Amino acid sequence: MTASWKAFATVDPFAGMNGSDPGQLQNLAGGHWADVETYRDDIVDPMNGEAFLQVPDTQNMAPFIEGLESCPKSGLHNPLRDNDRYVHLGAVCARSAALLATPEVEDFFTRLTQRVMPKSWQQCLAEVRVTRVFLENFAGDGVRFLARGFSNPGDHQGQESRGYRWPFGPVVVIAPFNFPLEIPALQTMGALFMGNRPLVKVDSKVSVVFDQFIRMLIHCGLDPSDLDYVHCRGEKMGELIAEAADTIRLAQFTGSSTVAERVAATLNGRVRLEDAGFDWKVIGPDYDADWLDYVAWQCDEDAYNAAGQKCSAQSALFVHENWANRLLPQLKELAARRSLDDLTVGPVLSWTNEQIKGHIDAVLAVEGTELLFGGQPLTGHTIPDCFGAYEPTAIRVPLSAMQGENFDVVARELFGPFQIVVTYGDGE
Repeated sequence: MTASWKAFATVDPFAGMNGSDPGQLQNLAGGHWADVETYRDDIVDPMNGEAFLQVPDTQNMAPFIEGLESCPKSGLHNPLRDNDRYVHLGAVCARSAALLATPEVEDFFTRLTQRVMPKSWQQCLAEVRVTRVFLENFAGDGVRFLARGFSNPGDHQGQESRGYRWPFGPVVVIAPFNFPLEIPALQTMGALFMGNRPLVKVDSKVSVVFDQFIRMLIHCGLDPSDLDYVHCRGEKMGELIAEAADTIRLAQFTGSSTVAERVAATLNGRVRLEDAGFDWKVIGPDYDADWLDYVAWQCDEDAYNAAGQKCSAQSALFVHENWANRLLPQLKELAARRSLDDLTVGPVLSWTNEQIKGHIDAVLAVEGTELLFGGQPLTGHTIPDCFGAYEPTAIRVPLSAMQGENFDVVARELFGPFQIVVTYGDGE
């Protein structure tokens, strides 16, 4: 097996994926890659607006419903049937991890991720390495040991209780744009390990990354009929879930809370959710000058890496007055170092500049607020208007605004380079 990404890849993130040589994606259904009749015209390069990918605008969902229906409740394998597949999937993990560990394949997925979800090289590289380590952890007998059950002696002669880790069977994985490789890879592989047959849908803006990851898995021995992969609009996926609600035994959804609630209602709660988050950090009250540089660096990283497009991004920073006068100026300096040149700040894929400005204005309309830094659109770039491009921004908000009528405004999650800062004193 060659170590080159060209052995499995169908797109070139280094010299291709541009207006003159767009990458073309396909659906995977029933073990075969297939083209569709129509392709989306709204998937553009987030850095320059070029039509750099031909992403299927899938309308016929019948093959994917058939794929779900083809899998029994007992799964593709379980502890009592076809359990050689545990070992086989462990071998697929071993080969895939070894391939991901080669510099050229690691660079391929790092650059591919960066092309569709522009963030710093280190942020993209970390995503690839987390995925590789995950595969290493389950290589060999790791998958088989994951399926470990239990047994208990009974309360009379001849009785025993035995528990098995059993698959659900036909399942769905829906993954977001902000971690194009790590989230769908870990969730889908976990589903496959335990004998499920997943239908996977990733946000179409970034779905090329997992498309290529599946091709790498198949190159490393995965049976292409073990899963289906669909490129489609979100509303079309919603229609599929509604139509196949009696067949889908579990859905794993990562994304907005609004869509999460809709999926949960459609499937009567047969879901596992990772939805929106408004994450906060408390600094103080005890000030320690030795920790200042580290605390400032960590706060900047948590708020503005990946342009704030993380479920774990720091949305609110509570700073004791003992820290405020020293920490806040340092945060401003660190934020000012971020640049489009190295993508330490980048396009915001789910908010436009108009929407970002509207939220900033709404927060600043609250009495007692103050713009600490940022608050302006980025300039000197070719990021298209369908995406946001904003300076790392922080607004100081009085503690009293964190309750009452203003709470919904100041505590709204802006999925971008934005945080509120609340200073507090002793007794507050």
